[in-house]
Amino acid sequence: MLQEIPNVRQIPGEDRRRWFASDDMDLTVWFDDRDRVTGLELCYDKGKRERAVRWRRGAGFLHERVDNGEGRPGRYKGTPILLPDGALDAKKLSRLFRENSRDMDERVAGFVYRKLLAYPSSSR
Repeated sequence: MLQEIPNVRQIPGEDRRRWFASDDMDLTVWFDDRDRVTGLELCYDKGKRERAVRWRRGAGFLHERVDNGEGRPGRYKGTPILLPDGALDAKKLSRLFRENSRDMDERVAGFVYRKLLAYPSSSR
């Protein structure tokens, strides 16, 4: 189950953020001064083939895979980066998110769930 992480570091000049985590998912949600959601990043399949769905107000969606920086023989682990990924099964992910968000703030969980359902099937 996704649980909110308290006392999340806030970055000056960026919108306020809240972070929720579980064994399989991480969710970061950004809010403006009027407490409106301005963006979200949902990372899923942690520890397997981790991917991320990102949405920003005014910019839309991205679906990416996480390159964790490992697998570079003879070199130190690199910094994880996000790279373009293929199709997203948004309905499946929205069901998985719904199951993992039962104990979350309902306003935030509902917003994320509706955004996942609105993911355009033709997006990256």
